[in-house]
Amino acid sequence: MRMGEMVRRTGVSERLLRYYEEQGLLSPTRLPSGYRVYCEQDVDTVRRVRMLLTAGLATDTIARVLPCVREEGERLVPVCSDLVARLRRERERITRAIDDLQASRSMLDSVIDAPTAAVSSR
Repeated sequence: MRMGEMVRRTGVSERLLRYYEEQGLLSPTRLPSGYRVYCEQDVDTVRRVRMLLTAGLATDTIARVLPCVREEGERLVPVCSDLVARLRRERERITRAIDDLQASRSMLDSVIDAPTAAVSSR
């Protein structure tokens, strides 16, 4: 299938499909004219990429994870022995980022909730 059909089937823009290719996440074949041709498996790959991006993984991590997962229904399951340890490290990174964001939100809440006497006296 050509780019337009791939966009329609995946809901992903042409620009993102090209980016995924640059990142090594997709490898469409090229016609002599330079046009990209995608196969059915590429549709599944884009779906996996979107799932992993939603989970908070970066594209460089996804490039290492994709060969090590397969789909079982809506779930991705590991097929490489070291994948679970790698994903645990990613989960810890995400947890630290969430903790930092929660601390920032708490600080903002304390400023927002502070007495506004100084502001109202102007």
